[in-house]
Amino acid sequence: MAAGRGVAWAVGMPDSIPAPAARASPGPNHSQSKNAAHAPTKDRFALNDTTHNAATDTATDTVLAAEHLTRQVSSPEGSLTIVNDVSLRIGAGESVAIVGASGAGKSTLLALLAGLDTPSSGRVILAGQDLTQLDEDGRARLRAERVGFVFQSFHLVPALTALENVMLPLELAGRRDARAGALEALERVGLRDRVGHYPRQLSGGEQQRVALARAFVTRPAVLFADEPTGNLDTVTGARVTQLLFEMNSSAHTTVVLVTHDRELASRCGRMLVMEGGRLV
Repeated sequence: MAAGRGVAWAVGMPDSIPAPAARASPGPNHSQSKNAAHAPTKDRFALNDTTHNAATDTATDTVLAAEHLTRQVSSPEGSLTIVNDVSLRIGAGESVAIVGASGAGKSTLLALLAGLDTPSSGRVILAGQDLTQLDEDGRARLRAERVGFVFQSFHLVPALTALENVMLPLELAGRRDARAGALEALERVGLRDRVGHYPRQLSGGEQQRVALARAFVTRPAVLFADEPTGNLDTVTGARVTQLLFEMNSSAHTTVVLVTHDRELASRCGRMLVMEGGRLV
């Protein structure tokens, strides 16, 4: 397989990021947990310390942090603020859901945290790296090495089989065991008998399971999921959800997901609610 398809495909990333509807409203930054056992304290994730650095993150097992993150875009009506002064910390192995109405800024925040988009101000520390200090190639390398993606629309490469889709990130990383690793990942998601099938020959649930196998095959530090069950029926979505959290648990991967599905969000250890570009 040619590596020229790009690092973007290695992590299941689309060629471009759709711009979500933008809204801006005032309000403080807070987070909401699903229960008292996971209730975060303010300093656990609200970053007010301007001396914060990557070394601090490593010492405290923080794998992902945002400091005063803002994203603004120009429009005929003037400047629109899509993400407004968001600060948070997410620890290694955590599962965190970002929920909110359409246009609240969830997908844009996810793109900023993953280094798919760049902020107007503020910064993101991902796996010990300050994304604002990296160029586009540097961010792409970091994503290929430390990040996995699962999208609502699967983003499998149509010309590649299930096995080849899962092998791709391993091949781009120069792994000689790409085939063996991909076969193991597909077996874990119950698709050992579908390795030679192309995406068009797979059901929606099977395609999303291939996407899950591809996302986890490199054992990423962080998995970002944007509406991972959005295109699936209830039963298939529940199966994919179960697989997602089983793989999260066994690999100790941090999961950050955007969803409208409160039942899916409730499976996460922590829930962040966005409204008008802010955490509320």
